[in-house]
Amino acid sequence: MTTTTIRLSKELKARVAEAAKRAGTTTHGFILEAIADKTALYEKRADFLQQAEARYENIIATGETIAWDEMKSYLKANIANADAPIPKSRKLVR
Repeated sequence: MTTTTIRLSKELKARVAEAAKRAGTTTHGFILEAIADKTALYEKRADFLQQAEARYENIIATGETIAWDEMKSYLKANIANADAPIPKSRKLVR
């Protein structure tokens, strides 16, 4: 494991120490968990944005979309475990 130095203001250091105490962990463990959580959050966000960009590029390339009303009905049925046909994509009407 490598070592990294983090400079914290006195106020932030005290807040972190208090939060760690309330969480029942050490300051070190609290900071590690915070860094891991923030890293995971940004990784998920990057994956989401990449997927959104790929889907948008597909819309641009094919011109096909699914109407929101149809997709919303499908999703509601899917959540309710109802057997609903997957909506068909259609050329985007301008």
